[in-house]
Amino acid sequence: MPTKPNSGLFKRNTPIAGEAEAIELAKQGDPDAFSQLYALHKRRVYTLCLRMLGNVSEAEDMTQEAFLHLFRKIGSFRGESAFSTWLHRLTVNLVLMQLRKKGLQLVSLEETINPGEEDTPRRDFGSRDAQLAGSVDRVTLERAVAALPPGYRMVFVLHDVEGFEHNEIATMLECSTGNSKSQLHKARLKLRELLHSPEQRAPVEAAASFKKEAVQ
Repeated sequence: MPTKPNSGLFKRNTPIAGEAEAIELAKQGDPDAFSQLYALHKRRVYTLCLRMLGNVSEAEDMTQEAFLHLFRKIGSFRGESAFSTWLHRLTVNLVLMQLRKKGLQLVSLEETINPGEEDTPRRDFGSRDAQLAGSVDRVTLERAVAALPPGYRMVFVLHDVEGFEHNEIATMLECSTGNSKSQLHKARLKLRELLHSPEQRAPVEAAASFKKEAVQ
């Protein structure tokens, strides 16, 4: 089934001129065409890896791994979705596989809202959060995302940045749909807290890296 176009907070660019031709030539083994695709998409793939991993060195390694995997798998791209969407899904799956190899827990096992959060205004946990979309500048939001706990950051990036549905996230993270919605809700609450925290606005290494590599 075709992947739904991204509807996250950080919009990806529209298809780039010459991309379709490069894809077809790369399928035929043309190294120059593959180099062109690498040049067109490396920053976006790196940014995605960095958002998910929160570590510059690991993000660089996973970016290289993603393009090596792309070189082997590009023949399976059928154009049922945008190439960038297909490449991002491939990258997400590689990052998750790498994290599982390390034995890391991808999300919290908690499914319910913490008692202290019951006082917050009730809302649909799985819906788009207007308070986080457009209310702050991009660099400040990137800093806050980088400061999220790993489990919260993972679900937030997959849902609000990459535009995956909760049932897709539940499958990828091997958790329930309710857990995905709960983690997203907690991530958004934490983001609001971070965005109102003066110390989180100070420059940090991760924030600088996000600013440098963010999609224009």
